Amino acid sequence: MLNTKQILSLFEELNEGLKKRGEIGEVGLVGGAVMCLVFQARESTRDIDAIFAPTQLIRKLVTEIGERLHIGPNWLNDAAKGYIQGNFEKKDILNLSNLRVWAPDAKYMLAMKCISARWDSHDRDDVVFLIDYLKIKKSEHVFKIIQNYYPKKQIPPKTQFLIEELLP
Repeated sequence: MLNTKQILSLFEELNEGLKKRGEIGEVGLVGGAVMCLVFQARESTRDIDAIFAPTQLIRKLVTEIGERLHIGPNWLNDAAKGYIQGNFEKKDILNLSNLRVWAPDAKYMLAMKCISARWDSHDRDDVVFLIDYLKIKKSEHVFKIIQNYYPKKQIPPKTQFLIEELLP
């Protein structure tokens, strides 16, 4: 598990690797890292889900850092990239000399967490937190937010059931 301090330290390491190679990188966070860094909704996350560029160089640096710090080669991964689509507001989280780290706004995070719908993970708790954070009182408002980013046909039935369970 990675806490906020560790996540920030890993981005410093990544920045140094980019600097040594004279490259500029960008990391767009999604998932648990956003819940830790941006919303302070939880203390840690298993790994850092993101999209990033330059992809191959960052993958190489992530593997090197993971081996050196004994945290494995997947502490930063792009496994969630299939859920990232549409236009959304990007908020800067960290601007280092050679690395920009950003995260989506709360509405997009809610939509993405609802679409991924992995209720055996922290997604359910994150959805509950984001609904409260956004002060949403009706399920129809959640569905409207989701449909701003994803077609209705992409909303899994289990998401619909959960949202209707949480809100009138």
